[in-house]
Amino acid sequence: MPELKLDCPLPLQYPHIVMAHGGGGRLMQQLLDSLIKPVFSNPILNQQQDSAVVSINGAKIAFTTDSYVVKPLFFAGGDIGKMAVCGTLNDLAMNGAKPLYLSCALIIEEGFALADLQRIVQSMQDAATQAGVLIVTGDTKVVDNGKGDGVYVNTAGIGLVAENVNVSPARIQVGDSIIINSDIARHGIAIMLEREGLNFDSTISSDCADLSGLVQDLLLAGIDIHCLRDLTRGGLASGLIELGITSGHAIEINETALPIHQDVQSACDILGFDPLYIANEGCFAMFVPAAQTELALATLRQHPLGGQARQIGEVKAAGNKSRVTLQTALGIKRVLDLLSGEQLPRIC
Repeated sequence: MPELKLDCPLPLQYPHIVMAHGGGGRLMQQLLDSLIKPVFSNPILNQQQDSAVVSINGAKIAFTTDSYVVKPLFFAGGDIGKMAVCGTLNDLAMNGAKPLYLSCALIIEEGFALADLQRIVQSMQDAATQAGVLIVTGDTKVVDNGKGDGVYVNTAGIGLVAENVNVSPARIQVGDSIIINSDIARHGIAIMLEREGLNFDSTISSDCADLSGLVQDLLLAGIDIHCLRDLTRGGLASGLIELGITSGHAIEINETALPIHQDVQSACDILGFDPLYIANEGCFAMFVPAAQTELALATLRQHPLGGQARQIGEVKAAGNKSRVTLQTALGIKRVLDLLSGEQLPRIC
């Protein structure tokens, strides 16, 4: 009998794709590391950033793509169209790029209401107009009824990175301050409540928003941004864990510094969710030199999407192992690890 190795929390390899493979956790990381990245491996892809930065005739171009499969399609604070545009703009912004152009590809299920499709594409156009970008190309496909879950949206984006801007996990340094611009977990909880028809006598809206203008304000203020990461699938914890592994450093954050809306925290307590692992659509983590912490916070707080900005932690020397630790309100240090999948599937 072959030896059974139980390496918790994932004791067995899956022979087929499961939902957790798309959840931003350990299973997704295993899928990428063992199957996808080795096939496509190249120096640009291996930088593991939210968008690829390439040089064309001396210009630094950021390029990214993403697909959106949220359920329900419409929710408090947004819809799949707004989320697709904002999410792609944010991926470009996380490399310090100024977004310029987007594509839009739609996979539509037979029988989908034209009125809902009109609402989605208009939402995309409204978000693009507000950001000052153009949707310049795209594609449309229709699949059989029952095979498409309404509509799926794929967007790609192109932006320009200024010559003096270099935002990358490779630039994270020991001593860096870690700052987030907004409260966490609102998007995931808004989706969950809408999907399940739950009502906690409060209106929790998604934080879905375009962050590119806020990032440009930070760069114009002279902030030496070492790294940015938007905290989508897997939430704050997963994003920081990935950056710790990529940079080779340890990360320490303080639970009492985390901004969490009281209604969101209450919903998490009732439903048994950890807000650290819940997706956001308008929140990023930023790594800056400690000497620029106050300037960065002041700049963030001048923008509507940065009013709740907080320093939540700092980068430490890794020692024997890079890891993320949370200093709890009780003074206990908790080591954060990747979940196998995601607490709430199909939310971005």
